[in-house]
Amino acid sequence: MRRREFVGLIAGTATWPLVARPQQPSMPMIGFLHSASAVGAAPLLTAFQRGLTDAGYIEGQNVAIEYRWADGQYRKLRALASDLVRRQVAVIFAAGVHASALAAQAATSTLPVVIVFEGDPVQYRLVSSLNRPGANITGVASSNLELFGKRLSLLRDMVPPARTVAFLAGTPQYLTYHDQTSAILAAGRVLGIEIIIFECRDDGDFDSAFKKMTEQRVVALVIGAFPLGNLNKVVALAARHNIPAMYPGRGFIPGGGLMSYGANYPALYQTAAVQYVARILKGDNPADLPMQQATKFEFVINLKAAKALGIDVPPQLLALADEVIE
Repeated sequence: MRRREFVGLIAGTATWPLVARPQQPSMPMIGFLHSASAVGAAPLLTAFQRGLTDAGYIEGQNVAIEYRWADGQYRKLRALASDLVRRQVAVIFAAGVHASALAAQAATSTLPVVIVFEGDPVQYRLVSSLNRPGANITGVASSNLELFGKRLSLLRDMVPPARTVAFLAGTPQYLTYHDQTSAILAAGRVLGIEIIIFECRDDGDFDSAFKKMTEQRVVALVIGAFPLGNLNKVVALAARHNIPAMYPGRGFIPGGGLMSYGANYPALYQTAAVQYVARILKGDNPADLPMQQATKFEFVINLKAAKALGIDVPPQLLALADEVIE
């Protein structure tokens, strides 16, 4: 064999496996950004993963997920979002408090971002409009403000003497503080109920807030939608001070909360996974995916909590409830 032919044969043999081996597609990666902890948001994460499975994406098999939890430390969200951008994820899913969506928006104007947002995303300039998001952000939203009238009405029916009701809010520094307080005060005027606002900067203010409620002889309480690091502490304090409370979501009920009225957030997370994250992974442009608004709201009653408070739940409320926990 001639030397030139021999060298050519060796070179061809060395490169053959690389040419013959099929190209393996890289596994897409989702960046999961949340303001809460993995434990606190466990039911929501389960719903999100269920939605991905419904759409044909199974974590570890054909999709990877990078989790970033702020654990209630909302100042960390921007750094966590920027880290996901550096990881070059295919899409960022941002949920929890408003700051999650805003952090993702600040971190990237090009990577697709899917949000679950409580409020008006147009008002906060996350999207141009619900029908035409217009940039890299889309997802689902639940407007909380119009629910305050319903929550207050249900609470009045549960506790008929309720003429002075406390409203546990965040602080004026929280994004939706003024909108929420305005909404609950307006609802109180319509229903003839006096509303007393109690501000809380963090979990450390809960004890003093409930002490003041007792001193001012409030007979019932509405919990605002603001960042709460310890849901069970609020529930425990309401029970200890014998104050019937209406909560913004069913997450308070397993710990002993009396009643809740709000969006079905596990369903919203599942919808976000199926109709937005999965579609973006398959090539859809977030700018072309109209945002959806929550249309289903849940009313949940905890009969055990009612009994502990000495409340006989009116039959009409039991009939209205989507779920009654014995």
